[in-house]
Amino acid sequence: MAFDPLAFHERAVKTPSDESSDAMRELVVETLREQGAEPTIDGAGNTLAETSGAASGPHLVLNTHLDTVPPHVPFRRDGSIVYGRGACDAKGPLAALVAAFLATDPDRGRLTLALTPDEETTSAGAAALDLDGDGYIVGEPTGLDVCTAAKGRFEGTITIHGTNAHAADPAAGVNAVAAVEDVLSAIRSFDRQRGPDTHAMLGRPTLTPTVVRGGDAVNQIPDRCTITVDRRSVPPETAAGFEAALNDHLVEQTDADCEFSLTDRETPFLEAFATPEESDITAAVTAAGGGELRPFTAATEASYFAPAPTVVFGPGVLTDEEGAVAHADREYVRQPAIERAADIVQNALGSLLGSPS
Repeated sequence: MAFDPLAFHERAVKTPSDESSDAMRELVVETLREQGAEPTIDGAGNTLAETSGAASGPHLVLNTHLDTVPPHVPFRRDGSIVYGRGACDAKGPLAALVAAFLATDPDRGRLTLALTPDEETTSAGAAALDLDGDGYIVGEPTGLDVCTAAKGRFEGTITIHGTNAHAADPAAGVNAVAAVEDVLSAIRSFDRQRGPDTHAMLGRPTLTPTVVRGGDAVNQIPDRCTITVDRRSVPPETAAGFEAALNDHLVEQTDADCEFSLTDRETPFLEAFATPEESDITAAVTAAGGGELRPFTAATEASYFAPAPTVVFGPGVLTDEEGAVAHADREYVRQPAIERAADIVQNALGSLLGSPS
């Protein structure tokens, strides 16, 4: 039976995956087996399938995720528009990548389908992948544009230390809350003095204070205050490099007793990546009919695959003229876009894994 990406997509959107991706994994495994593939599940819950050519060539990877954000939004269809949780993020891209994988019979090289279980939460699946690919196509809703870069996202907390005292005698203590003004000024000047240069595609990084907590009692000088910051990075900045640079900057620019620490995570932060426009994978997807070359505006597991050439591509959009689409109650995707995405990826794979001309 020939694979029908639209029928598969409908089944996928009807399958809740906001609390667990287990049911989606079962659907994918069942589908791949029906089509003659032999999927495996690794220790991190990733679903993997592979096909190879007789001759040596590049190892290409198709990746997207099986989970969705809560809550589950039921499936409905209005003509050729499918609504429901995951319709575009990322079950539309999933249907397109599965279709392209099943339609590809490489003459050379190797093709891996790698589907992760927890992109919307910990990304532990992607962090555990060790595929050593020569090029990656990551399925996300890009409106069929070819996204070759994305900012990274780090977070952490600046802790300011002071000394408790009675508020009636403030000079007897060191007011940690009062030092916030000095620290916020240092945050504002960080990128101007120490941040990476403007990136040609991603622009400037941002550093934004988002949460301030301090003080226990109205009549007590507070001995501790914290400022949580959100960092959107650009290459070549790394999480570790940012942590060290911000701490050095705080020492130089403030009189406060303070330090910055990245938030503890079980998986690495999603760092910024940028794939050259002249890379084979970028050129192939573009030549096959992909749209505008541009950055992707959300964090993705593509960060874990760089510096290997990586593009983010798929049907659907994050937002439209009315507002949010992905992660919203009105999430949708247009069925012709799923079919078009499948054709584009299949043709790109054919040019990279077919017999050399």
